Amino acid sequence: MKVVVVMGGNTTERDVSLRTGAGVSKALEKLGHEVVSVDTKDGGVDGYLRAIPADTDLVFIALHGGDGENGTLQALLDMAKIPYTGSGMLASAVAMDKAMSKRIFAQEGIPTPSWGEWWAPEDAATKWRPGLTDADLKHLGGYPLIVKPNDQGSTVGITRVDGPGDIVAAAELARKYGRLVLVERFIEGRELTVSVLNGRALPVVEIIPEGGWYDYEHKYTAGATRYECPAALPSDVSARLLALGLKAYRSLRCEGVARIDFRLDPKNEPYCLEVNTVPGMTETSLVPKSAAAVGMSYEDIVREIVDASPVARARATR
Repeated sequence: MKVVVVMGGNTTERDVSLRTGAGVSKALEKLGHEVVSVDTKDGGVDGYLRAIPADTDLVFIALHGGDGENGTLQALLDMAKIPYTGSGMLASAVAMDKAMSKRIFAQEGIPTPSWGEWWAPEDAATKWRPGLTDADLKHLGGYPLIVKPNDQGSTVGITRVDGPGDIVAAAELARKYGRLVLVERFIEGRELTVSVLNGRALPVVEIIPEGGWYDYEHKYTAGATRYECPAALPSDVSARLLALGLKAYRSLRCEGVARIDFRLDPKNEPYCLEVNTVPGMTETSLVPKSAAAVGMSYEDIVREIVDASPVARARATR
C-alpha cells in the first residue's frame, strides 16, 4: 500500500512526533509499503489536504497533540474519505479533552483523581488570580495538587503545587496552552501505564524517574527514567489495571493503539489519569516497551496498527 505518515505539526510535541514518524516510516518500509513522510508544520485544513497525495491508500497518524490527536485531522480525513490509522474523530476529541474523559470515567466506574476546572479570561492580557475555597480543597484532598492544561499531552504545562503560594503561577503556565485549566488531586504512589493494541491489553509498565518526577525532560531524555515491564505488582493488582485500561479504551470508543496512564496509591488503589490516542512510538516510548514484553517487535506493532485500519480490513474481505 501507499502509506502517508503524517508527523511533526506545529504543537509543543513537534519534536517527539518527528521521532515517532521517523520510526514508523522505517518500519513501514521494512514491511514492504510505499511510504511518503509528511511534516504538517503549517497545519490547517488546506495544508493537510495539499500534503496528502491523491493516490494515498492509508494515512498513518503520527501527529501528537493538537489537530492530530484532538479529532480535527480525523474529521478532515473522514470527509475526504481517506482511511487512517487509530481512533476516530469522536474518541480522539473526547480523550484529548481531559475534563470530558474524566466525566466518562466517573460514569463508567473507572476511578480517577478528583478534579476542578478553571476558565481563564479570554483575553490573555487580563490579570487572573484563580483560588481555591476550603470546600474546593476538601474535595481535592488538600495539597499537593496537579495543575495542568485541559488538552495537552507529554506533561506539557503541568505543575505539582505544594501550597497556595504556587497556585497562580501554575495556573498561568497552564493557561498558555488553553483557557480551560484543570486542578486535580495528586495521587502519591507509583506511575503506571497500560497500552492497548486493537482491543488487547499489553503488560503494565512502571515508570520510575531518576530523581524528580515524570515531566517532559524525564519522559524524552534517554536514561532519565527507568522502566519495568511487566511491572512488579501483585497479580490481582496487575489484572485490575489491565481491566481498567481496556474499560477506559472501550468507554471512549478508541481503536488501534492507545495508552492509558494511571497512578497507584500506597494501598494499591489505581486512578486513571488519561487516555492517549496517538501515543509516542520513539525509542524511549512506552508502547514498544510493553509490546516487547510479549515478544512483539516494533515492526509487529506497526503491522498490527495497519492491519486494523479500514482499508486493510476491506482488502482482507475481498
